[in-house]
Amino acid sequence: MSMKNKVTVVLMLSLLLLILGCRADSSQKLKQQSVNPHHTANQMGKKPVIVILIDSLMDKPLQEAIQEGRAPAMRFLLHQGQYFPQVVSSFPTMSVTIDSTLLTGTYADQHHVPGLVWYSDQKKRMILYGNGAKEALKIDQLQVFNDAIYQLNQVQLNKKTKTIHEELADKGKESASINAIVFRGKTKHALKVPDFLANSNRVPEQMIVTGPKWLSYAALAQLNPKNSWNTPLWKKFGMNDEFSAKDTAFLISQKKLPDVTITYFPENDNAVHRKGPTQLKGIEKADQALQTVLNAYGSWEEAVNNAIWIVMGDSAQSAVYDDRQAATIDIRPLLSHYRIAKLTQPVRNDDQIVIAANERMAYIYAINYNVELSDVVKSLKKESKLDIIAMKDGKNNIQVTKGRNGSLFSYRPGGKYMDEYGQSWTLSGEEDLVDITVNNNRIKYGKYPDVLARLYGAMNSHEGRYVVVTVQPGYELVSESSPTHIGGGAHGSLHEKDSLVPLIISGTNTRPKTLRIVDIKDWIMQLVK
Repeated sequence: MSMKNKVTVVLMLSLLLLILGCRADSSQKLKQQSVNPHHTANQMGKKPVIVILIDSLMDKPLQEAIQEGRAPAMRFLLHQGQYFPQVVSSFPTMSVTIDSTLLTGTYADQHHVPGLVWYSDQKKRMILYGNGAKEALKIDQLQVFNDAIYQLNQVQLNKKTKTIHEELADKGKESASINAIVFRGKTKHALKVPDFLANSNRVPEQMIVTGPKWLSYAALAQLNPKNSWNTPLWKKFGMNDEFSAKDTAFLISQKKLPDVTITYFPENDNAVHRKGPTQLKGIEKADQALQTVLNAYGSWEEAVNNAIWIVMGDSAQSAVYDDRQAATIDIRPLLSHYRIAKLTQPVRNDDQIVIAANERMAYIYAINYNVELSDVVKSLKKESKLDIIAMKDGKNNIQVTKGRNGSLFSYRPGGKYMDEYGQSWTLSGEEDLVDITVNNNRIKYGKYPDVLARLYGAMNSHEGRYVVVTVQPGYELVSESSPTHIGGGAHGSLHEKDSLVPLIISGTNTRPKTLRIVDIKDWIMQLVK
């Protein structure tokens, strides 16, 4: 992932947020903004929608936590409403891409956020939103800060694809984003940058971003002025569940809850990365934060009566073997006959390959036009643990193969084959490579949920010539300094172990038209119509 660690690692190592003065002007917004004080969802006759996004929440450990009495708030909401244990995430299964899908209702081919780490052919450099301490020590921290806080939302997220915050604003409705990574909206917010950074001439004194009416983002912006104590170094500068819960509860207690609030609980992800998918401590902590939000209504029954609650995961994680040598797959030796760009220096004219590893998936770029993608694929196929190897051919068909496998599967959108989501495709070759079955022109997905659309999204998410690879469960891809999670958990791939998350709905009998994160935005828009 993990995007929440993006903020923690990047800002910690560069000391970007150690100074309290870097908070946004938005810390006093509730008093200062000239908005209609009577515009709340309840006063307009509609229930407000509260989305609680719990990083790396999965069905099996959630059920165990509930059975052990460690998640009473989620148990209450589940029993009061509906529960769906297998909702399909986006791809790559990394928070920055998933959150972009949630907010825009599109996959990466339309929202243009390819992953946590990727290479911009236009800018001739790697885009890193923060991917662990080793990489953080090697790269340009000011650039990462700018990419993660500004470029992601204001530049790299496709402006032609509207976020839910933008669409709500167009309809005269209000929304809030609390600790969410992707937050673009139509209201300007000034993030105040510390003097020692502003004096570098590479970061402005104020970073102007657009977000929803109410924007809260760790130490950079708080809705509750008293929440600043929750933003020191040892509390990850506010990128924690308690901070998120208290700012959400503040909106409720001040009767300022807008039509839609999206709140991000980040801490479970780190717990799963460290201890593996079976750990329950992160779920217990997230539930305690959820209790804080529910308690703001006076009683949990009042909370359900007065709001629509959507509690969900963003991606799952699969267990990583506890032996480093066995668990990690370094693809650089497979490509050693090429000149591979170094993370520690700008891409050179004679570089041929760039590797952008996102835990259990990677983009491999052929940046020299003398390098044929088919030759790169041929080299990669020597590794038997590569689960999916995909490239586009000259006709924009997506070709898929596996490590140590001579078979080929090819597909493109449009055609006579229809999947369970109403998407049509043209297919040829070995369907087993993507674990689909076809009967009477109907496609049924197996262990790679919605694989055709999700992989198509990644393969068309940004400019350049590249191959997409994923690894089998139990393994993790490593590059020059990418993080590893030996004996813990990791995600990024198309496999169901990385891709299926639970969804709790309470306060409405409706549900998204399909059980995919990509369809949740349109459903929320219907709820507040």
